[in-house]
Amino acid sequence: MMRIQARTEPSSLMKVASPLIAIVCTLLFGCILFSALNKNPFEALHVLLIAPLSDMYNVGEMLVKMGPLLLCAVGLSLCYRANMWNIGAEGQLLAGALGGSVVALAFIDSESVFVLPCALLAGIVSGMFWAAIPTFLKLRFNSNLILTTIMFNYIGLYLLIWAVNGPLRDPDGYGFPESALFSEAATLPTLFDGSRIHLGILFAILSAFIGWFVLTKTHLGFQIRVFGADEPAAKYAGFNSKKLSWFVMLFSGALAGLAGVSEVTGPIGQLVPNVSPGYGYSAIIVAYLGRLHPLGAIVAAIFLAVLYMGGDLAQIQMGIPVAVVGMFQGVLLFFLLACDFFIRNRLIFNKQATH
Repeated sequence: MMRIQARTEPSSLMKVASPLIAIVCTLLFGCILFSALNKNPFEALHVLLIAPLSDMYNVGEMLVKMGPLLLCAVGLSLCYRANMWNIGAEGQLLAGALGGSVVALAFIDSESVFVLPCALLAGIVSGMFWAAIPTFLKLRFNSNLILTTIMFNYIGLYLLIWAVNGPLRDPDGYGFPESALFSEAATLPTLFDGSRIHLGILFAILSAFIGWFVLTKTHLGFQIRVFGADEPAAKYAGFNSKKLSWFVMLFSGALAGLAGVSEVTGPIGQLVPNVSPGYGYSAIIVAYLGRLHPLGAIVAAIFLAVLYMGGDLAQIQMGIPVAVVGMFQGVLLFFLLACDFFIRNRLIFNKQATH
């Protein structure tokens, strides 16, 4: 007979090593998968993980994808540390893209230096607003935060699709569902000539350090960590659970909104239906792979961004379906959660007595 028993003291070494174990298990699964697809597994893994770092252009494209992943993951890390299971980074990102686009298009003929800051601010506020609705429902009516944030992802997506097919569609765009191109005053400057690396990557790295400072160096961060580790103890100590919940959710919404507006004012330069290939969902994996630590999310975001780049290259060079990248992400999360489970628990096999 088998039963599960909680470990008295989880291994600190395994907590650090579990992301590496999960990655190795995912790569082994990938070898089996590529073999089943009649592809050379070693060549496929090379294209998926090494080729995206083969030249400076690909590295630049990887950094472009890393930015929104990291911004969303930093906010989610704080949410999950406070036991606020926010699955809505995708919707908050789309809300930020939509809100920032409204401002950019409203001043499309302006060359003022204030257009870009106003667009970025509108994106941040839109992301916070989109996070505030499920937060209010959770704290006021005790609704399920996971379900409401997922629903608001779809509401945000269809609201954006309505906008680019309706009031924000370019009248000179031959009917295509996209807005007019933003003016130069409303676009983020690139950091290097000949690349698409823009200011958004600096926003992302800065947000990671801000998240680290708040979480580890402030009394507010201490309250978040205690609240996540032992909610009854936090309440007994007098910590205000509602204020902590509002803070982490609005902080997460702000960063996701910044990610969205950075996409439309950065590499895209206009509002389109496919602003995000699923950055908000992938950021959940980034947060867990980074051990819910804002600085750990930097390394994790690089890895997931490489997977995104490698998926495109594998489709072009080897004809591997791009859906394989999504499968890789899902399997990675599965192995990561499995490792975490066995860090905290162990299986006990009891021999049944025979009479």
